[in-house]
Amino acid sequence: MKEIDRIDRKILAAMQDDGRLTNLQLAEKISLSPTATAERLKRLTREGYILGYHARLSPEKLGRGLLVYVEVKLDRTTGDVFDAFAAAVRRSPDVMECHMVAGGFDYLVKARVKGMEAYRTFLSDVILSLPGVRETHTYAVMEEVKSTARLPV
Repeated sequence: MKEIDRIDRKILAAMQDDGRLTNLQLAEKISLSPTATAERLKRLTREGYILGYHARLSPEKLGRGLLVYVEVKLDRTTGDVFDAFAAAVRRSPDVMECHMVAGGFDYLVKARVKGMEAYRTFLSDVILSLPGVRETHTYAVMEEVKSTARLPV
């Protein structure tokens, strides 16, 4: 895999700003020919620098206005419990992200639900029913100060 250069970084930054840029618009933005731009974009995608494109949706308009983070502590930290927990989390449409972490608990779950009543249902039907869950701590987000998927390039 080739190291990325300044022009590749300009492409990545431009695509993070607007993933709907046409090849011609992108070429103009980075001052490169459309053919060379298209080849670089293909290579960046092929090599895994660009993972995909998506629309950013409004959680509020779609009835998912409450954002919660849930610390999950498991009763046993064995491979089978980890595997079962991960598989169950992947099936839940309410879970946006789930990360195994080092520290005082095992997983940090990020979820979006309609409101507190929906969260109570989510907690009892999804989180507490997951394999091996011993303890949880929930943090309801009062205000999103910064939310981005943008990486510095």
